Amino acid sequence: MEEDDIVAVWSERVRSASAEGRALRIRGGGTKDWYGQTLEGEILDTRAHRGIVAYDPAELVITARAGTPLIEIEAALAEHDQMLAFEPPHFGLQATFGGCIAAGLAGPRRPAAGAARDFVLGAVIMNGQGQTLHFGGQVVKNVAGYDVSRLLAGSLGTLGLILELSVKVMPLPQAETTLKFDMNGTDAVRKLNEWGGRPLPITASAWRHGTLAVRLAGAESAVKSARAALGGEVVDAVEAERFWAGLREQTDPFFTAIPPKSALWRLALPSITEPLPLPGAQLMEWGGGQRWWITDADPQTVRISAKQAGGHATIFRSGHGYDRSAGVFTPLPTPLMKIHRGLKTAFDPARVFNRGRLYPDF
Repeated sequence: MEEDDIVAVWSERVRSASAEGRALRIRGGGTKDWYGQTLEGEILDTRAHRGIVAYDPAELVITARAGTPLIEIEAALAEHDQMLAFEPPHFGLQATFGGCIAAGLAGPRRPAAGAARDFVLGAVIMNGQGQTLHFGGQVVKNVAGYDVSRLLAGSLGTLGLILELSVKVMPLPQAETTLKFDMNGTDAVRKLNEWGGRPLPITASAWRHGTLAVRLAGAESAVKSARAALGGEVVDAVEAERFWAGLREQTDPFFTAIPPKSALWRLALPSITEPLPLPGAQLMEWGGGQRWWITDADPQTVRISAKQAGGHATIFRSGHGYDRSAGVFTPLPTPLMKIHRGLKTAFDPARVFNRGRLYPDF
């Protein structure tokens, strides 16, 4: 089926669902089905709408349809020594380009490069009335007014069906080295914040089990100079790649052993926050700004602890029997939720797309 025919079929399906009050569940490869709240509605599989539409390495921009496999995007970029700088997790070979942006997740490089939304230049979406809408474009300086395309990052498909995306890409670094240091969590937080205030090419960091790992990347001279300044032990390149990939894809042993009636929580905290004195395994990333915590503590206890530290908490994954009824994401303050509801009404008035995926009554 031609791409225009696919979009026409989807448009009719969306209009029908809107008229009949039915829900549609937007789904690409399904590698992130576990992320978010409930899964509701008939599946609308995006993978038939695939392919790279435009890619000019000199312009550092790639445009592709939402159903394009993420590995296909990354392979095309790698041929020209370029990358998706926010290092998105796949969580499976079937991950799609649209799902990558809709989830809005970023990997270890996030503090140095930016979030997924920072790289979205333009989007074509279908709203809840079956209309095709165009936002942004294919150049960096193209936005005047409200940048709607970036709203899609992290929206979990609740605003519309992503058809096509244009994102900014970046060159691969010339050199890369990982260093490791033996130190406790408190010292790791202090060191990371000290190093964060210096012009060092740190592109990833992680602490667990008494070891701090730091990745340096950039020009060869900058990496060499930073390695000499920081000291530590150089990690074998293959081992280092496996380690950072394990964090990004959560295949690292830390993430693979969630006991029943426990959950893996993602805490976003000020980077200067010392390790929280809480029971359960903890891992720190992003210069101390992202903390992973495996615990059987109830959601209220976790969220109060995060709030007292100046941050918030999200249930990322959970074992069988863990109570998620309080909501996966931290409830928004009333003024912010009012804005969210207004956007939902503007894009999807009949609440067709991904009902309850972001918030239980959204």
